[in-house]
Amino acid sequence: MLQRVEGNGVRGLVAQGVVTALALACLAAVLVTSDSWLERHILPEFFQPRAEQQRVQMIVHGVLLAVAVVLLVWVRPRAGRWAARKPGRELAADVLPTLIAVVLAIGVSEVLLRNLPWFSTHQLPTQREPLRRRDPVTGWTYQEARVGRGALGGRTIEYAFDAAGHRVRRAGEAVDYARPSILFLGESIVSGHGVTYDESIPARVGARLGLQPADLAVGGFATDQTYLRFKAEWPRYGEPRAVVILFMPSLFHRNLEHDRPHLGPGLAWRPASDDWRLVQIARRLVPYRTDRELDDGFAMTRQALGAMVDAAQRKGATPLILVPELTPETPEEARIRTRVLAGLPYLKVPIDPSWHVAGNRHPDARADAVLADAVATYIETHQAHAATPPAEPAAPH
Repeated sequence: MLQRVEGNGVRGLVAQGVVTALALACLAAVLVTSDSWLERHILPEFFQPRAEQQRVQMIVHGVLLAVAVVLLVWVRPRAGRWAARKPGRELAADVLPTLIAVVLAIGVSEVLLRNLPWFSTHQLPTQREPLRRRDPVTGWTYQEARVGRGALGGRTIEYAFDAAGHRVRRAGEAVDYARPSILFLGESIVSGHGVTYDESIPARVGARLGLQPADLAVGGFATDQTYLRFKAEWPRYGEPRAVVILFMPSLFHRNLEHDRPHLGPGLAWRPASDDWRLVQIARRLVPYRTDRELDDGFAMTRQALGAMVDAAQRKGATPLILVPELTPETPEEARIRTRVLAGLPYLKVPIDPSWHVAGNRHPDARADAVLADAVATYIETHQAHAATPPAEPAAPH
């Protein structure tokens, strides 16, 4: 009888220890995920600014603290008494089915997710204009040779694409690779999501400079996808005059996503990660980045941008990395910009934060006009300088 009581007491202590460990884990998570941890390992995002991330952090901390208190004050003593009352076999019979059910649920969920259509973080799982299709190299691209119409900001916007995927003014038009052109690369801000063709940055710059705009931007693209599209299309342009590439620190996080085809350091192409789908979902919910992942992302991004700049210069085209500042730049975003763009030709253009499409974060026609004016002025200035022959060196005295 004494041995049975002692055994029951041990089981009660073990149960209390397990609950206590869970509570301490919650408290440790609160301590570890400090503001400095957030700044170091969670990147700022365009659709979830740092202030919003900090609010989520506070909510999570509050929930973890509440869970820890409940575990320690209410669950721990009850778990101890419950385990102490149960004979060993009965305790195992109560606990094991639950553990088995959890393991089976995880396995079945993983199998189902692997057999269902899988979309990377920024590939639209639903049909929304402009429509996209899967692409084996970049992950996705706009559907070519079609016209779509989508409602946004109280207007119906028409999106027309030629057979090569350039956004054009209307159906039947196409980019002529032999004409003097300005290439525009990036994502939906460049392609003009929520604005008409004539209001978009490429159309405005092309009209002002009298050059054909070639809009190669694709919604949701990261820098490596932009580079892959540029690399495939660049040889087709016979007379490129300028190359404009979008980069925003608040979109840098996309460059670290591996649930799609991507580039690593050295611009080596890699297929989409084969990690467990449940792990990928967890990473979407908590986009934690290790120091190594960040270093690799910075290296790849600089190499991709540098390769596009070098390619433009070799053909005599003016390269420009456009950095729209749609909201006031945070210290974290400034550090990303400096680390990625140091030594590269870039132009940071502040925009009134209220100038965005209604009900959406994308810049509106007013913002695009300011961005286009800045780009056109930069190209005019630098092409004029490039066309001016260098002064003869002074004769030695």
